[in-house]
Parts: sequence; structure tokens; C-alpha cells
Amino acid sequence: MKFNKRKSKKNLEYPQILQLDDDFALIQRFIEGDESTFKILVQRHKEKIRNIIYLVLNSSDAVDDIAQDVLITTYKNLKSFRFESQFSTWLYRITVNKCKDHLRKVKIRSIFAPIKDGEEDPVYTPVTENKDVSEIVQKAISKLPEKLRVPLLLKDIEGFSYQEIAESMDCEIGTVKSRIFRAREGLRELLKPFEQELME
Repeated sequence: MKFNKRKSKKNLEYPQILQLDDDFALIQRFIEGDESTFKILVQRHKEKIRNIIYLVLNSSDAVDDIAQDVLITTYKNLKSFRFESQFSTWLYRITVNKCKDHLRKVKIRSIFAPIKDGEEDPVYTPVTENKDVSEIVQKAISKLPEKLRVPLLLKDIEGFSYQEIAESMDCEIGTVKSRIFRAREGLRELLKPFEQELME
């Protein structure tokens, strides 16, 4: 009888933790000293992190490095997680910020890097008629300003809600909606020359 009481008390204290079906439960375990739960969190979210990085950068070159940086930052700060929002939203905010940092560094480096004769910026290389539809759209999206491109990708490609995007980008929902609207309008203008190819 004594054993059953102890077991019942334990189950009342850690019902979700024992099931390991909830990010909050895993984080609580991590805070209490069980660092093995971090591996479970990584397994759950690592592909989403990589997808966001790839979409924001429009390149696979730095995905591994940035993903690693995201996970290191997450590990270092996880014990200060406040449980005020979904862990995924908090994690994706870190991911988006790391992408912005990377793009900022690339932009700064490009200012000081001399352009060789006949060399063009690959992001702005004109799209030729023989490109397939996905490449035409990808090139057009890459030409959008970062502040418009990121929320558009999170909404239309990753399926984030407006609330999730707002929290991830640390801005108001109204700002997110406005930027997505402007991004779609801008994309429509960029794709006008390829309307025939896209409609086929």
C-alpha cells in the first residue's frame, strides 16, 4: 500500500514528464538536471530548423553551420526558458535571428569584396526562359527584401500562423500581415514577365 502511495504521488508530480510527449515537460526535466532530454528536443525540431534556414538563405551552403549555432545557443539559454510561449516559437525566433546575422555578415563582406570583370551577383542573375517554374519563383522570392521575404516563407512555405510569425520575428501581427501582403504584391510584379511560363 505504501508503494502505491509513493507511485501515485510521483505520477501526480510528473504526469507529462513521464510520458515525454510535451516540449515543456522535456524542458522541465532539462532544467532539473536531465540533459539527455535535450537530444529528444533536437530530434523533434532539427529538420524544421534546417528547412527555415534553407528557405531564408535560399542556399544550402551555410545550413549546417547555422543550425549548429542555433542548437548551441538554445542549449546555453534553455534553463532560462520562461514557458510563456511554445518552445517551437522560441526556437524559431533564435533560428530567424541567426539567419539575419548571417545575411548581415554576408552583405558586409560583399561590400568589401571586389567584383571581377564579367561576374554577376548570383542572387540577381536574370532568369532565362528555359528555367523551370520552381526556379523562376525561387529567384523572384530571393529578390524580395529580407523583412518581406522571411515572413512570406514562414507563412506560405512552412505554414506558420500569423501569431507564430509575429512571435518568431518579435513584431506585431499587423506588421506581419502587412509585410506578407507587400511580399505577395512584390512577388506578383517580379513574376509578371514569366506569366506565360507559369501558366503552362
